[in-house]
Amino acid sequence: MNPFMKKYGPWAVVTGASSGIGCALARQLARHGMNMVLVGRSVDALNRLATELHVAHAKCECRILALDLNESNSVAALLDFTKDLNVGLLIASAGFGSSGPFLDNPIEPELEMLDVNCRSLMELSWHFGNRLSKRGNGGLVLLSSIVSFQGTPWSAHYSATKAYVQTLAEGLAMELRSKNIDVLAVAPGPTKTSFADRAGMSMGSALDPQRLPPRSWLR
Repeated sequence: MNPFMKKYGPWAVVTGASSGIGCALARQLARHGMNMVLVGRSVDALNRLATELHVAHAKCECRILALDLNESNSVAALLDFTKDLNVGLLIASAGFGSSGPFLDNPIEPELEMLDVNCRSLMELSWHFGNRLSKRGNGGLVLLSSIVSFQGTPWSAHYSATKAYVQTLAEGLAMELRSKNIDVLAVAPGPTKTSFADRAGMSMGSALDPQRLPPRSWLR
């Protein structure tokens, strides 16, 4: 067994797997021989990805779970879905952003963003962190952002949620090192996914308020 599988296999949980970075990471894990629980809101997209991975890597087993991590019982549903699996790796990629002046945006989607980007990620980190501690090894990969390192006008709340993710990961990396659990904060810069299009962001001009719509949402 290769060292990657020995520490992180045989199962990984990937949230936000239906598109973007989560989908790309799932493809990389399949190349390593990992089995995966693919979590996202679009059951059709998850089914397509599961089929693609099985065709390309016949030994890769995928289970799909269509789930909205904004819902209060979503984490409990995911934990129940994976209770019989030997999960060694959590990739928490689910999240969405907003653009435009903070005060012009309705509060409800901002609260939903807080739930998805912070609350659910924290809950999953706690629960799977405990499972990995009992297992004796494993890893947590938490999706941060380049905007986590400073306040970002016209995306103020989104950057604040990612600052939470970044600092949580940095602290957990030190706490869990002695338990043989790796923690990685991934802080991508502008990336060609559906995120920017659906959030109404123009890469390279995100700080120009004249080029941003008053509000836009991505999940």
